Amino acid sequence: MKYTIIKRFITFLLLLTIVSVVSAENATPADTITTEAGYIQKITNWYSANMNYYTVAGLMAIESSFIPFPSEIVVPPAAAVSVLPGSKMNIILIILFATLGSLIGALVNYFLSMTLGRTIIYKFADSKLGHLCLLNSDKIRKAENYFNDHGKVSTFIGRLIPGIRQLISIPAGLARMPLFSFMGFTVLGAGIWNVVLALIGYIVGDNVDLIYKYSHEIGYLIIAVLAVVLLFYTVKYLIKRKKQCKQKNLD
Repeated sequence: MKYTIIKRFITFLLLLTIVSVVSAENATPADTITTEAGYIQKITNWYSANMNYYTVAGLMAIESSFIPFPSEIVVPPAAAVSVLPGSKMNIILIILFATLGSLIGALVNYFLSMTLGRTIIYKFADSKLGHLCLLNSDKIRKAENYFNDHGKVSTFIGRLIPGIRQLISIPAGLARMPLFSFMGFTVLGAGIWNVVLALIGYIVGDNVDLIYKYSHEIGYLIIAVLAVVLLFYTVKYLIKRKKQCKQKNLD
């Protein structure tokens, strides 16, 4: 049963990619931005009319896979709807389903990379289809270098960095990172990102343009806050350890 669901989801991703290819086949560089904007707007309109926990998870799965799609138009609007009188949406469940979707999309990249291997992944990234998915070998190489430099924890930190977050699962799959470690770091990173997006949606409403405009700054702000928190607890631990050592010497 679970394998049937996975196959159907991967088929859906491939069909969505094919639709993107067909719609962009005759597009010129001059109208690429307009085409992409129209594509995003159509999905946004559909999402607004069909918003529920399953569409939140589905769109976040797409966002987390190799298909370019902004999470900023998924979680914040849902969070904004959740605070309206009579809404059936719950902000906690929105975060949970969004994180589940992010994990599913990341697993698609992970298993595809593990199965196909580095050579095919890089060739796909430089193919016409790969370019339509906004991929190229330089982006894959950047994500792989980041993974090699920072190890397993990069699947956590990378989920918060624009330009890396959707691709970090690819080098994890290529390196055959242990599955449960990958899932744990992915859920943690995606969960934090979705909490922040939900809080932003709760505060500023469904102003997608504003959120999308400052998404890079949001990601870096989260990393800065996490770094400060980590530094605080590290210093606190060292001070406590130093006091214990002094007390031990006095005894």
